[in-house]
Amino acid sequence: MFDWWPGDDSNQFNKIITLLKEISNKSKIFFICGNRDYLIGKKFAKKTNITILPDHELIKLGKEEAIILHGDTLCTDDIKYQRFRKFSRSWVSKKVFLSLPKYLKDSIFNFARKKSNYDKSYKEQDIMDVNAIAVEKLFNEFKNPPIMIHGHTHRPKIHNYEFNGVKSKRVVLSDWYESGSFLLWDKGKLKNIKI
Repeated sequence: MFDWWPGDDSNQFNKIITLLKEISNKSKIFFICGNRDYLIGKKFAKKTNITILPDHELIKLGKEEAIILHGDTLCTDDIKYQRFRKFSRSWVSKKVFLSLPKYLKDSIFNFARKKSNYDKSYKEQDIMDVNAIAVEKLFNEFKNPPIMIHGHTHRPKIHNYEFNGVKSKRVVLSDWYESGSFLLWDKGKLKNIKI
């Protein structure tokens, strides 16, 4: 929804906040933070009436269960990113960053984005994808539900697995730069709807 979220004191996304509030009055909305909007907090949740979920959440899809997550926690081979992720999500980092004036937050974000793009141009593609052991570990942690859904890697595909005799699939969502898509659970099946 956001290229980045500078903090709940921001007023640059008032249209989206208003729209989310209108939708949440009719339907429940749940939100998992990603790598650019992890600063969304309690004020935003209260204004929009959404529920912020943890990094990994087990949900019900009819009679099925699915793990939903942003996906960046599975990219454990990208050690530099994982270090940055841990640092940037610490309460100290968040508190310091959120206390800065908007122009300084914007400058830091623009610098971090340029550096990230530069770093990505030198990283091997496999490093920026999910780690197979991390995928298996997360499936096992949630007692092997049949479905895992995530984004982040921007490599849309359905991957099939079998862990402990249980068949599972990992559904990777596309990005929203060129065109969007979403998953719809309908009559016991997941459908990928392109916009």
